Amino acid sequence: MQNIIDKIRSVFKIKDLRNRIIYTLLALIIVRIGCQLPLPGVKADFIADWFSKQDSMNFFDQLTGGSFAQMSIFALNITPYITASIIIQLLTIAIPRLEELHKDGEEGRKKLAEYTRYLAVVLSIMESAAMAIGFGNQGLLTEGVSFTSVTVCVVALTAGATLLMWLGEQITQNGIGNGISIILLYNIVSRLPSDMNTLYQKFVKGGSNVTNKLIGAIVIIAVIVGMVVFIIYLSDGERRINVQYSNKTQGRKLVGGQSSHIPLKINTAGVIPIIFAGSLFQMPIVIAQFAGVQAAGGSKATALQKFLKVLSQNSWCDPDDLFYSIGLVVYIALIIFFAYFYTAITFNPQEIASNMKKSGGFVPGIRPGKPTTDYLTNVLNKIILIGAIGLSFVAFVPIFFSGVFNADVSFGGTSLIIIVGVILETLKQIESKMVVRHYKGFIA
Repeated sequence: MQNIIDKIRSVFKIKDLRNRIIYTLLALIIVRIGCQLPLPGVKADFIADWFSKQDSMNFFDQLTGGSFAQMSIFALNITPYITASIIIQLLTIAIPRLEELHKDGEEGRKKLAEYTRYLAVVLSIMESAAMAIGFGNQGLLTEGVSFTSVTVCVVALTAGATLLMWLGEQITQNGIGNGISIILLYNIVSRLPSDMNTLYQKFVKGGSNVTNKLIGAIVIIAVIVGMVVFIIYLSDGERRINVQYSNKTQGRKLVGGQSSHIPLKINTAGVIPIIFAGSLFQMPIVIAQFAGVQAAGGSKATALQKFLKVLSQNSWCDPDDLFYSIGLVVYIALIIFFAYFYTAITFNPQEIASNMKKSGGFVPGIRPGKPTTDYLTNVLNKIILIGAIGLSFVAFVPIFFSGVFNADVSFGGTSLIIIVGVILETLKQIESKMVVRHYKGFIA
């Protein structure tokens, strides 16, 4: 403990780091205040009651730190920006112009960031308009569906999303870590106290005797700690491909002959596969709920209602009715598919092999050119499978406990991966800044 305190003190001894941390904290305070400001023209009590009955909205409410259920001006939060970033990344493969910008160094990345901001604003307008009209048709707006009420909602929600996007970029420039990731982490963490209280009330305080209470507490702590440790290994795990560079004669000097490696992360796609798979399942449910159709089972339920229940995570792993768990099987298959899909569009073995050949590098025992491409592809496919299985396990565990033990909490596999990933990345950034200033590292 004393060692940790000493490391924290060493961080605050550096003026630049201290100012960056303070700047980040002040920005997060602004985010929290905005999450509490109500959206004008909305029946707050009606909204809260409506959201309490919509289990499919938990994921969105979790990413927005509760502002979605409260319908504050930050209700959209940074989700439009995240969606825009993913879309731009996908389009860099399909559109040659964007692919050129992606390879064009710093200037190209700035241009792509500009396109991402524009697309995020467009998505904010579209999402806020859909929400305003959908809620208005259900009587959740004080003035009903009118041009004025819809316009006020659209302007307020879009302004809130744009402000958060700007704050995220300011944190990146003047604070610590990636600003968008820090805001997302802050939103998720803000829900953890209530989730921990829910688990405590149900499995610890609600136990029949002291032994059951103790077992409940130990199981909860063991599962959470075990998941966090597993995610850390999954996030940091990598396969290193050794690369040897041939000797070259420049004038009278012999240069080259150095060895390096290509780090291939086990979880190459990060949390993207879970987000993609979850979005595909959630989208029909959200649209149906705006239309007034609820997921349901039983003999009286329609085919559409049964289909929606198959898509709902709340119906999976239910010991009383395992039929709807078929959705879980499809969900895991989609996670594995998107792990391969996203890696394929973000990592090009042929380009890596070509760059290695141009710089005189080669993998020991593998000929340059196509053999190197085939080797990298083969290794990458094995790594992706391991990472996808690990992601599927992380996504499965919270769903299993929710279905079997009815442990309903807002955080799940996606949240834990985001929390661990952002914290590790932020600590590494602090570490690098401390090492540059000749201080002892924070992590080591």
